[in-house]
This record gives sequence, structure tokens and C-alpha cells, in this order.
Amino acid sequence: MDEYRDWAVAALTRAVKTAAQTAVSLIGTGAVGFTDLDWLQIASVSGVAAVVSLLTSVAGLPE
Repeated sequence: MDEYRDWAVAALTRAVKTAAQTAVSLIGTGAVGFTDLDWLQIASVSGVAAVVSLLTSVAGLPE
């Protein structure tokens, strides 16, 4: 049972990191104001990236 918990923690950690990296890439480094960003779109795309990361992690499930 511990190996499933370890897998879940690792998978969730990767998903959160992927979501954060996606958000950073969407925000960019341009001279855009904080209120000019489309936060709903950033959250949506980052959420999809996190789900894809979790689905990719399924391949590493312990048998």
C-alpha cells in the first residue's frame, strides 16, 4: 500500500510542478501588467497540463 501512496505523492508533485511551469510560460516576460493577464485562460491551460501529467504518470503505476 505504501508504494501506491508514494506513487500518488510523486504524481501529484509532478502535476503541480507542470501546472506551475505552464503558468509561468503563459505569463511570459513581456511588459504586461498584472491585471492585463487572462487569468482564467492561464488557469485553464495549466489545469489541462496537470491532468495530462497525471494521466502520463499512470504508465508508472506499480503492478
